Amino acid sequence: LEAYKQYAKQVERGFVQAAKFLHMLHIYRIFDLPYQSQIVPLAAILADVGDSWEHDANRAKLVRWYWNGVFGELYGSAVESRNARDFMEVPAWLKGGPEPSTVSETMFRADRLKTMRMRLSAAYKGLNALLMKEGAQDFRSGQEFDHTVFFGESVDIHHIFPQAWCRSHNIKPQVFDSIINKTPLSYKTNRIIGGVAPSEYLTKLEQGNHATPAIESARLDRFLASHLINPQLLRGDDFGEFMADRQKRLLALIEKATGKPSYVGDVLEEG
Repeated sequence: LEAYKQYAKQVERGFVQAAKFLHMLHIYRIFDLPYQSQIVPLAAILADVGDSWEHDANRAKLVRWYWNGVFGELYGSAVESRNARDFMEVPAWLKGGPEPSTVSETMFRADRLKTMRMRLSAAYKGLNALLMKEGAQDFRSGQEFDHTVFFGESVDIHHIFPQAWCRSHNIKPQVFDSIINKTPLSYKTNRIIGGVAPSEYLTKLEQGNHATPAIESARLDRFLASHLINPQLLRGDDFGEFMADRQKRLLALIEKATGKPSYVGDVLEEG
């Protein structure tokens, strides 16, 4: 009881700061949280280090630690021992100590992107947040997905090459359902996209309608590029080249977030 009384407010503040940290990374809902289990070491670390986490260098390290945990997929099992190590190692790292094991042990496999198809995958949800954090703009409105836009426009993860188009071209779900073919978009934009070829829905976006202003081609290309999409490949309905190109771009984004190169090799299918 005495220990609880001594630390309760400090721990509570740690969780409040954890929410602030997650919002900063464009993670707004429990539904989109890569790992609930990672909140525990995050809150404990923030409670321990106090306001020093807001200093630029410390914040950058904490962000790197967080993404390594997500893309290393390290919080799905045996989290108690990892939480304990994080609590000891991360604050020491912020003070100039060695990299914590969560950072040094992480290895993201390049082909893992092809097998990330569902929200069950922490890395799937993490990549969606990372795209929003990097400044992805809605195809229709050009708005970035801050807190207000995210909830006001019902933003979610949607297919870039629509499912109906993929099926009509004999592309298998295990290919077109990959995160490589998905990106954050508003509900209204996804309705406009429908099930037609990208070249067709991009033309619709450019022409506009009674409810949506027309968009210049060059401006729409900038919106697409903000999602790490090559506009020419999308406009050409070139699914194969698009998937190969975007995989490389997403991989570079993950490498930037984790601060380390990926492993190029085979990975087992997601269960």
